[in-house]
Amino acid sequence: MFRLSLGSAGRYCDGASRRSFLQIGMAGMGSLGMSDILRAKAQAGSSSQAETSLILIWLDGGPSHMDTYDPKPDAPAEYRGIWNHIPTNVPGIDITELFPLQAKLADRYSLVRSVHHNAGDHFTAGHWMLTGRGGVNGAMKAQKYPFFGAVATKVLGPRVAGMPAFVGVPYSMSIGIRPGYFGGHYLGVENNPFETVGDPNNDNFKVQNLNLAQGLNLDRLTERRSLTVHFDEVRRLMDKSKAMQTTDQFEQEAYELVTGARARDAFDIQQETPENRERYGRNSWGQSVLLARRLVEAGSTIVTCHFGGWDSHWDHQARMETYLPKVDLAVSGLLNDLKERGLDEKVMVVVCGEFGRTPKMNNGGNGGAPMSKGTPGRDHWGNALSVLMAGGGLKGGTVVGATNKRGEHPSERPVRPGDLHHTILRQLGVDPSMNFLNHAGRPIPAVDHGAVIDELIA
Repeated sequence: MFRLSLGSAGRYCDGASRRSFLQIGMAGMGSLGMSDILRAKAQAGSSSQAETSLILIWLDGGPSHMDTYDPKPDAPAEYRGIWNHIPTNVPGIDITELFPLQAKLADRYSLVRSVHHNAGDHFTAGHWMLTGRGGVNGAMKAQKYPFFGAVATKVLGPRVAGMPAFVGVPYSMSIGIRPGYFGGHYLGVENNPFETVGDPNNDNFKVQNLNLAQGLNLDRLTERRSLTVHFDEVRRLMDKSKAMQTTDQFEQEAYELVTGARARDAFDIQQETPENRERYGRNSWGQSVLLARRLVEAGSTIVTCHFGGWDSHWDHQARMETYLPKVDLAVSGLLNDLKERGLDEKVMVVVCGEFGRTPKMNNGGNGGAPMSKGTPGRDHWGNALSVLMAGGGLKGGTVVGATNKRGEHPSERPVRPGDLHHTILRQLGVDPSMNFLNHAGRPIPAVDHGAVIDELIA
């Protein structure tokens, strides 16, 4: 959430205290010193990745790898599942028949088929995929480390001033928790995502968080002297917090976000043509991805899109035949749109969930009598999952790793979450060995295992 406190009341109407006077998904004020942040930004700005952004399409609940990007046509029927596989425009790469549009674009993306963390608990798995660490479970769900994207935006800030660096569309959620494992954690709440909250497919979609604080009009805010006076008042209320070490820069970024037209224009999805909106899919998922494209084009660094509902223990067929065509439209629409706009080398796209699903389909009973819960489904499976990666300087038309003939575990080139994070941060221009102080004052590296997936580097 974005908040700008400039009034005299002790608390806001939403119950937030003065100490949350600014919460923006920008490069933040936390364990790194200002000199460290500026040095890291300067290094990133001088690299070839200086303009790269990321759109992460998060399939919350865990999609089946074998029913999406790693079909097993030669496996026994109870393993290979319901749908056929189809060839893509890259010889040797087949995907599900429910992805006909993506099948025409395989030369633009790569598939990592051997990702694993071996965790079958939603929370453990989500924490692994989003933070690169375990340590949580269904009984202890609290985030322990920051989202890898929050690390990136802390260092980089927005690609263009006047835009929030990290945005969740319509919100950032992992396994039912907001922002869940997308949060900044010990990097500070200012590194949490800016959430749009509303449904971008709604004709009346509007980002309320961009509204000015009550009692503050634009004419008054644009008087720089008046703004400075208000921030001076806030400084006095911050009890000499370390957060104020970056006040001048933070003040400028907040001012530009609230007063500038750039963010408002970027969030105005109504500016898109009806034809372009249709090719992404006129549904919440498709329009979330279209809005993400608008945001990275305008200067946001990380945008996440939440696609929920993938926990298909039963009635798997009906759910996948509803969900997968929506994913196909959204992903193909995005890849085509980025290519046409000349953004495909500047915008990285990642599609994944927290784990795969059991290679062998169940009997639909979920522990009870067969079919008592519904038609057969697939259960949790952290031993293998597939991740789509595209753009941002990554190679297309490549498959990294493989699972065995029944899709049970990696049989070639095992990949762990840290390998994904090394690769993503490299393309963004962030050093994964950077250390950040946790709440106990201990330095923690951004990524603590793995290495760049060299097969994906163009």
